[in-house]
Amino acid sequence: MKRTLMLMALLLAAAGASAQQYKWVDRNGRVQYGDTPPPGANATPLRAPTGRAAPEPSEKKGPSTPAQQDAEFRKRREAAEKDREKQARAEQDAQNKKDNCASAQAASRSLESGQRIARTNAQGERVYLEDAEIAKEAARVRRLVQEWCN
Repeated sequence: MKRTLMLMALLLAAAGASAQQYKWVDRNGRVQYGDTPPPGANATPLRAPTGRAAPEPSEKKGPSTPAQQDAEFRKRREAAEKDREKQARAEQDAQNKKDNCASAQAASRSLESGQRIARTNAQGERVYLEDAEIAKEAARVRRLVQEWCN
């Protein structure tokens, strides 16, 4: 019995809370609010309180089925793999540039050391470079140092 009375009281309180509200100006010029305006008052009804705002349709929902979840997972995994490959290529390129720079600098030091530079020709014979050839080779190596070391 007590439970039923309690339930009835809660229902009446909830019904009162959702009643129509009005706004009016009294004789003293004050704005008043209430659920029943006085007779003869120019009352304007207020909007009824709404519950929680509905989510906008543009909000993205997660995948709802296991197949969609699996597809999203595979897509993320492929993107991560591509990122790893891109990073590995960038690291390899950086290492190649560093190695090429070191080789070009070593060649430059060798040419500037003043020692005679020898090459092997097509017949397998050792041939020493002349001054003009050394100058030409030094210019080429300087371009390589500038290209790889900057």
